[in-house]
Amino acid sequence: MSLNRRQFLETAAVGAGAVAITSCAAAEPAAAPAQTGGVPAAVAALKPMTAGIVPITDDERRARIAKAQKLMGEQKIDAIFMEGTASCFYFANMRWGQSERTFGIVIPAKGELAYVCPKFEESRALELITFGKDVRCWEEHESPYKLIVDIVKDRGVQHRRIAMEERVRFFIADGVRRESAGMEIVSGTDVTAGCRIYKSAAEIALMQRANDVTIEAYRAALTTLREGMTQGELSGNIAAAFKALGFNGSASAQFGKWTALPHGSSTPQQLKGGDVVMIDGGTSCEGYASDITRTVIFGKPTPRQQQVWDLEKRAQTAGFEAAKLGAPCEAVDAAARKVIVDAGFGPDYKVPGLPHRTGHGIGLDGHEWTNFVRGNKTPLAPGMCFSNEPMIAIYGEFGIRLEDCLYVTPDGAKYFSQPSPAIDKPFA
Repeated sequence: MSLNRRQFLETAAVGAGAVAITSCAAAEPAAAPAQTGGVPAAVAALKPMTAGIVPITDDERRARIAKAQKLMGEQKIDAIFMEGTASCFYFANMRWGQSERTFGIVIPAKGELAYVCPKFEESRALELITFGKDVRCWEEHESPYKLIVDIVKDRGVQHRRIAMEERVRFFIADGVRRESAGMEIVSGTDVTAGCRIYKSAAEIALMQRANDVTIEAYRAALTTLREGMTQGELSGNIAAAFKALGFNGSASAQFGKWTALPHGSSTPQQLKGGDVVMIDGGTSCEGYASDITRTVIFGKPTPRQQQVWDLEKRAQTAGFEAAKLGAPCEAVDAAARKVIVDAGFGPDYKVPGLPHRTGHGIGLDGHEWTNFVRGNKTPLAPGMCFSNEPMIAIYGEFGIRLEDCLYVTPDGAKYFSQPSPAIDKPFA
């Protein structure tokens, strides 16, 4: 689910998961987990998982730029501008961020890319630049938009069309429009998404590491469940587990009836026997994200909880089985939703039932193109990566969501993380 929303919900700041979750009878408080220097022992015992990580190479980034230029030629675009966001990192290996001062890169359909930078930031920019040497600087009283247009003109104007990457803010796109003397400002999503949707083997490997780390963080943190624990405390234990593993990561935690809200609640919560527990979060490896949700019961599940959990498991399985090479993205949502509707929930997005799409694309952004959603005819192709996360939400009672991410290969879909085998066994 959404990383920004997840972080907002955190009010604070894994192998024996099944045993720890079910060992506390619903009516009996559990003893506090053993601590080591203020950190739960299961978390303190974790070791870094940072060895052997291979970053994306410069050659791979050059190939990305070449592909973007090919797509621009096909779409009759002269150049694309992007700010210092994820696409900038994807193509140019540069992280800058966004402020009120325009900074970004221009990738022309032909020729070397160029940078637009506030003059007083030039030295810092030169430290970060890997590709290209053309840095155009503007003083505080000057127009950065004119520099963007000048770069496009210098590289050669053929179609009079300048594309904007989707995260470019309106004031920049509008400034370029006003400076461009009749050039058309168009969306650059077909260029950026046309590259970023399809992950390479190197990208898949980084995402695999992020998912492996997330599972280990969750495995350790779920052993710390205890009567009276707050959701902030559990989120804090998960963050501490990520740190012990050598990564920055986070997860929201929700208990009881609040698990029915897809992105949870900021309402203070304390864990009690019989509660549904939902954790949703992840980390990143060289910028590539993971996103995993686990839902368990603190104590012995009721027949109702068991029934709904099993139904959710079948829905997630049906979605995965529908993720066949060449199938439209909407088929995955349809397959998962059918299982839930056939059991008497819904229909469509009605609650009790599945109130959201079945999955989203994932990569450098936790949510990116494209989605498992009705109406999306995009065919599944090798390199595509998605979350698979149908949900059963029963407002005022509880919710169950199981989320694992998958990637598409020439032989079909494969999971980054193995789904939960059973309600009392969150990890395969």
